[in-house]
Formats: sequence, C-alpha cells, structure tokens
Amino acid sequence: MNIKKFTAAFAATITLMACAAMAQDNGQPADGQPPEGGGMGGRGHRPPPFPLISVLDANHDHVIDADEIANASAALLKLDTNGDGILSTNEYLPTPPPGKSGHARPPRPLPAIVKALDTNGDGVIDATEIANAPAALQKLDKNGDGKLTRDEFDGNRPPRMQGGGGDRQNPGEDAPPGPPEGGQGEQ
Repeated sequence: MNIKKFTAAFAATITLMACAAMAQDNGQPADGQPPEGGGMGGRGHRPPPFPLISVLDANHDHVIDADEIANASAALLKLDTNGDGILSTNEYLPTPPPGKSGHARPPRPLPAIVKALDTNGDGVIDATEIANAPAALQKLDKNGDGKLTRDEFDGNRPPRMQGGGGDRQNPGEDAPPGPPEGGQGEQ
C-alpha cells in the first residue's frame, strides 16, 4: 500500500515538474538576446536560432510583421558578412553545435522562410532573391493577415495537439500540451 502511495506521489511530482518546465518562458532574456550558458541541464539546450529569422524579426516578438516584411531586403543585407551581395549558408544558417560525442548533430530541416527566399533552391540567397524578399515573404502569409507567425515562417513544427496553435500575441496558443486527461491512470 505504501509503495502505491509513494509511486503516485512520485509520479505527481514529476508531472508537476514537467508542467512547470513547459510553462517557462522561451528561455530568452527580456532584451531578446540569447541566454548565456545554454539554460538548465540537458533539457535547457536549445538549438541556436536561425540568424535569418533573427534579423528579419527586428523587434524579436516571434512575429514578422508588415513593417519587417517591407524592410526584409535591407535586413537580410545585415547578414552579408563578406559584403559580396549574396548570402551563403554560413551567413544565414546557425553554426551547428557539436554532438555529445564531438561529432556534428544532424542538421535541422530548413524553415519554410529559407525555402521561400531561396527561390531557385541553390542554397544561396542571391542579390535578386534579396531584392524580392518582401514578395517572397508575403507568399508565406497563409491567413492573409499581413504578418508571419512562427507556424507560417517555420513550417517544420509538428502538428498541434488539441488546443494548440498560434503565436506570442495569443499566449496560450504556443504552449505545449499539458498532462493527459484523467491523471496518472490506475495503479
């Protein structure tokens, strides 16, 4: 009997800790800069943000609004570190972190925004593609509201569970699903 109570209490504690961890903010300080040191333990390590998305989302609110879309060409040129007028993958993609064994981790899939900007799919965002960036970004606006939410510019997120979906403007919509209905089940 005591083992069942202990197991139930332990499971409840773990569930509460998991819910608390999921309820945390996105791990970024209020100024929009990435956190120092990578967060808490193994779970706190997030892949680095895509520089391309960071530079387009100038106010770092996780939405690329109409003004940011209109200024996309100028924003993209900020990534052109060698000044050649084109963006190569080492300029617009994050540097991959090493894996636990010292080997590079498998690359993340490219977000829809990269595919939209690199219209010819050659891996380089050339001067013409940079100049046409506002039009390319507007094509990602699936709901026609004039802005791009993460679901629209990322395109790689798994389908949402019941009650999910959305952006930072509607806070409850980006939250991961909670614990299953009905508690821990029968012991």
